[in-house]
Amino acid sequence: MRAHIRTAVVLVLAAGLVALFLRNVDLRHVGSEILHAHPGWLALSLATMFVNLSIRSLRWQYLLEPLGHASFANSFRATAVGFAASSVLPARAGEFIRPYFLARHEHMTATGAFATIVLERVLDVLAVLTLLALFIFFFDPGVGRASPTAWAAVKWAGLTAAAGALAALVVMFVLAGDPERLGRTLIRLERVLPSALAGLIARVAEKFARGLGAVRRPGRLIVALLWSFPLWLSIAVGMWSVAVAFHLAVPFTGSFLLVALLVIGVAVPTPGAIGGFHEAFRLGTTLFFGAQEDAAVGAAIVAHVFSIGPALLLGLFFAAQAGLNMSGMQRLASEAESGGRRDAQEA
Repeated sequence: MRAHIRTAVVLVLAAGLVALFLRNVDLRHVGSEILHAHPGWLALSLATMFVNLSIRSLRWQYLLEPLGHASFANSFRATAVGFAASSVLPARAGEFIRPYFLARHEHMTATGAFATIVLERVLDVLAVLTLLALFIFFFDPGVGRASPTAWAAVKWAGLTAAAGALAALVVMFVLAGDPERLGRTLIRLERVLPSALAGLIARVAEKFARGLGAVRRPGRLIVALLWSFPLWLSIAVGMWSVAVAFHLAVPFTGSFLLVALLVIGVAVPTPGAIGGFHEAFRLGTTLFFGAQEDAAVGAAIVAHVFSIGPALLLGLFFAAQAGLNMSGMQRLASEAESGGRRDAQEA
């Protein structure tokens, strides 16, 4: 019942965001804008989506090394399956499916692999905020004057996210410092919890801390962070190319601001970031760069299709190869969200 309620809430949220996105636009004009978009720039944007998947897979393969060797092919397949699952299932289920799918093909625990995904998200935030800071302090062509209130909100959100990301990195460093000690500490929960449950929590936490192995080595962490910049520059190129295709006056460095807004938009846990992505793109291009509503809406629709399309098609193909259909992916997501009891019991 709880899952049904959550799904209903997510669907209502998605419908509300889509309605907000499409308000006051002429859908015929939007269709015309899409038909007249420059195909060359659209092709470039589509190509970057495959580059993004490849860089994500390489970076993840590097972060997984302290747990054991994972091949690029398996990392790529698991990444595509995870993004495909997030495109069709609510609550970003792909973030949970991805490590479990990888664990089926590599000799490592899903709990440890999931820890590297948490680390990935922190590195992503740091990279995006660095690009946003570069735009604000070095490349801002005066977009803040277009909407001072919104610009102030963007800066406040950026500073808050930066503080949160750095704090998360410190916590990860402490947790990763001595996984065994963390497990022993949590076993003391037996004083307030049943011993079986306390032991389960301790084993899961210890495996999670082992998955943060990259944090224990500053050099490895810096390399992983450096991998994040070509990734997000590629994403920025993809969004900028769509803007250029639709004749929106967004400079390349302006895509740094647009990408930061999209990160906020996709944080809304709707399947495939439907609604949140679209409205963030529309707001960013119209509010800060003076784009026309119909062109901005058309560009947002195309950018969203390109951002999820390649991963969705590849992910569904790889999932089918592994014998996973949609119901199987849902079951795998439920198993992952339950806390990895199977991994813990095997410890």
